[in-house]
Amino acid sequence: MKDVTAIVPAAGLGRRAGGEVPKQFLLLGGMPILTRTLLHLTTPGLINALILVVPPGAEEWCRRHVLAPYPLPPIIDIIPGGAERQESVLRGLQAMTAGSRVVVIHDAVRPFVSADLLERTIDGARRFRAAVAAVPAVETVKVVEDGFVRETPARERLWIAQTPQAFAGDLIQEAHRRAAADGYRGTDDAMLVERLGVPVQVVPSYPENLKITTADDLERAEQILSRWEAKGCGSASATISIPSSPDVP
Repeated sequence: MKDVTAIVPAAGLGRRAGGEVPKQFLLLGGMPILTRTLLHLTTPGLINALILVVPPGAEEWCRRHVLAPYPLPPIIDIIPGGAERQESVLRGLQAMTAGSRVVVIHDAVRPFVSADLLERTIDGARRFRAAVAAVPAVETVKVVEDGFVRETPARERLWIAQTPQAFAGDLIQEAHRRAAADGYRGTDDAMLVERLGVPVQVVPSYPENLKITTADDLERAEQILSRWEAKGCGSASATISIPSSPDVP
């Protein structure tokens, strides 16, 4: 079915990875991080349309330097983003064409998404209307207030959210419209759906689905890329060992 649209918010100007270049445009193995992310999202053929949300004024630069030199399919539209990630995603949703029954939202700086993880997340959205890739917490997490531990949640109940996150098109549009009207800011898109009372399925992911934020993350990403290429899976065909699925409501 040609009904899956991906939105990649890449309008941030974060430079914690070092230098004056926004992290999504830094090179990873000689290629922009953003380009690697787009290649992995589009290679399996699961995405029918992709909306890339970039810093206002950077649209043509991205066409020339992020898209044109690489074998990306002609399904990518570029639009200017907002001041914050949530606003950029909303602009992407507003730019979608009718008929997008499933919407995938994926971080621009998470370049190691596999075809299998993408497919399972899309399937989760088709079955449950909302699905989020996540990994189990491996360290003890403390709830802290005023410098003191207030609670230690059971670790087996804690998962670390990643992307891709996938949703029924009408659901994620309503979640973002409601959040904008209420002035609500979430740290990921699933939060906006959760506040509508809709259960979100957890899709087991893997630690190598790294979000590159700091210089240390970029160094780790280079190591991951070397391992993937050594195994002959430097593209979205990578096979990754994943944990068991949690209980689904």
